[in-house]
Amino acid sequence: MDKKKKLVDPINEKIYQNLLAEITGLYAMPMGAFNIRSDGEAFDRHTTATIDIVTKNDQPGIDIIVKPGTKNESVHIPVIIGQTGLHDRVYNDFYIGKDADVTIVAGCAIHNPGADDSSHDGIHRFFLAENARVKYIEKHYGEGEGRRILNPTTIIELGPGSYLEMDSVQIQGVDTTVRDTRGVVGPGATLIVSEKIMTNGDQTAKTLFNVDLNGEDSKTHLISRSVVRGQSHQTFVSNITGNNKSRGHSECDAILMDQGKVVAIPEVTANHSEAELIHEAVIGKIAGEQLIKLMTLGLSEKEAEAQIISGFMK
Repeated sequence: MDKKKKLVDPINEKIYQNLLAEITGLYAMPMGAFNIRSDGEAFDRHTTATIDIVTKNDQPGIDIIVKPGTKNESVHIPVIIGQTGLHDRVYNDFYIGKDADVTIVAGCAIHNPGADDSSHDGIHRFFLAENARVKYIEKHYGEGEGRRILNPTTIIELGPGSYLEMDSVQIQGVDTTVRDTRGVVGPGATLIVSEKIMTNGDQTAKTLFNVDLNGEDSKTHLISRSVVRGQSHQTFVSNITGNNKSRGHSECDAILMDQGKVVAIPEVTANHSEAELIHEAVIGKIAGEQLIKLMTLGLSEKEAEAQIISGFMK
């Protein structure tokens, strides 16, 4: 972290540094364009010659504008919360110019030290111009005594020949979440969404995927991998609609442990004779032979379980 700029007072600075590292892998200000939001307010920002970040006038949030032809650049827009009772909502819009190719790193980490709920709702909209490419990485993390609530909404509009790959991870500390992802895919465009979720205790998670394949030769692949432990509950709802010659695939794989519960509702709708749509849902416990095989190599049962889950979530 830049010594000239502190996220909070020195007593809590380490906590905020760790939160930032959990969702970005960074222990200092990133290179390139970035916007850091801390406890509901803008903290620090940097733009480049090809990527601009502008504060919205009508609601909390920013516009991220990537110029046409931008290559090999990144944008970091993490959110960190370290207060109890804070309810943050932000609206971020991404405008990706023609032929641009960028990586965007987002996500939210909450440290809730008190008894009141703390929450963050991030509403992100992506508008990709012709042949633009985006790798979007999003991670959610929570810790502390109070409840942590995260509700991300991602709305994606893909222009002709564009490509967006979204990699979303929620492994620890989120008590309740509703993850709403919607996509409209244009001609020759591709949308890939991969999520990994782990819940424990009495945590709940709900995933909503809705994708319209509107353009000729549009494609989507939706992947959800989850581990459900304790008494936690997860729901997976996926809807792919083929409105043109298109290809769509949705899959939900879940490992069920303890007294956890999973509901998977995959749905496909073909409104065109050349729409090829597939959905899959697999839910089950860790196979006994997998545990036995690893335990014969000297691992305890808990170590074997951890090894299997780690491999499953990669």
